[in-house]
Amino acid sequence: MAGVGWHLTLRDNYLTLDDMSYIRSAGLRGFARLVTEHGGDPEAMARRARLPLQALHDDELLVEDLALARVLELAAAELDLPDLGLRLAERQDLAMLGPLAVAIQNSPTLGDALACSARYLFVHARGLSLEAVPDPHGTPGLVALRYGTPAGDVFRQGADVGLGFLHRSICALHGGGYGLRGVELPHRPLAPVSRYEEWFGAPVRVGEAQALLRVPASLMTRPLDDADVTVRTLALEHLGRYADSPGSDVTMRVRAVLEESLGTTTVDVAAVASLLAVHPRTLQRRLEAEGTTFARVLDGLRRERARTYLTTTDMPMTQVAAALGLSEQSALTRCARRWWGQSPREVRAASAV
Repeated sequence: MAGVGWHLTLRDNYLTLDDMSYIRSAGLRGFARLVTEHGGDPEAMARRARLPLQALHDDELLVEDLALARVLELAAAELDLPDLGLRLAERQDLAMLGPLAVAIQNSPTLGDALACSARYLFVHARGLSLEAVPDPHGTPGLVALRYGTPAGDVFRQGADVGLGFLHRSICALHGGGYGLRGVELPHRPLAPVSRYEEWFGAPVRVGEAQALLRVPASLMTRPLDDADVTVRTLALEHLGRYADSPGSDVTMRVRAVLEESLGTTTVDVAAVASLLAVHPRTLQRRLEAEGTTFARVLDGLRRERARTYLTTTDMPMTQVAAALGLSEQSALTRCARRWWGQSPREVRAASAV
């Protein structure tokens, strides 16, 4: 729903593992290069912030949001870059949101795109919210986009990245300047306010109650060029599998890691738990709470991929087995008989008829 009044907060979907909140490591995209360009050591900073090193290179890790915030603040201080959050936002774009970006870019209007962002923001980060509200200063013809982010000085650079990313995303969707009238920050930034005003191209107020972009109300009904309804429908169906069934967050993340790892590296529960920065027993417990197990998620993905390989390619059976992360061809045969009551060759032959 476009226009003032839509409100979708993802705090109810906040993922907690061992009482910690997590965010997708894509939020650090561009960080390592930025730090290196300014003479810093991103891996040393990650260690000090207790951030998994792989988070610097892999978009799909779940990392503690406090650790991500710490590494940003540490880099800003050590490199003397008080505007680090803005610099990082300049290096990020909608593509880092994965399938969510597809749904956003193919929305009929900008208001629909923003509502879609709020609805499925949990794919990228939990504990964040996006809301369209009346302009807090009562200016006719304006609305405010309120960006909810954890409070406190340790989250200053993170809040700058998030609000900066939102601003740049709207610019990209609009095709340029969109009439931003004002920005409000919930903290007092380390960089001069003039730096923020230059970056956003609008007046900036600091130390306010919330993070806001004040925009023309007409922006909500602005149609997006080249939107494809069919592509958007497919993207929403994909995202809806996770949003429409409560408590599917951990299952989704395990599957995402397996999709990246299957056939290339170890895919046991310990390895996946390490990538998700949780204890294996915690991961198993969370999956059980969602009505599944690690073995079931892995088996389901293998079954899907096996059918694709067997019915759409002529890959040798040994290669199919390897691509599924199976130790030998005989393991593929046993799986195929359990899944379909047929051998892999029989499955392939039936598809060719």
